[in-house]
Amino acid sequence: MLVLTRKRGESVLIGDDIEISILEIVGDSIKIGIKAPGEIGIIRKELYVSVEKMNQNAQQSTITVADLKNQFEKIKKN
Repeated sequence: MLVLTRKRGESVLIGDDIEISILEIVGDSIKIGIKAPGEIGIIRKELYVSVEKMNQNAQQSTITVADLKNQFEKIKKN
């Protein structure tokens, strides 16, 4: 892992087409801006981990489509 120190207004380049800029620093929070080509996906890590965990839970689930349909019908009646 590369560790850098940057100040507000400074940037880091990754390759030729990704730029990460420090926009604002307030207390423990840092606002960053990312310029990257549209085909490069950018997602917060905590969201990625959450979706990954949900996918793992879904793979381990023993519930069937019929079970889900029955649950939905019960909810619809109430």
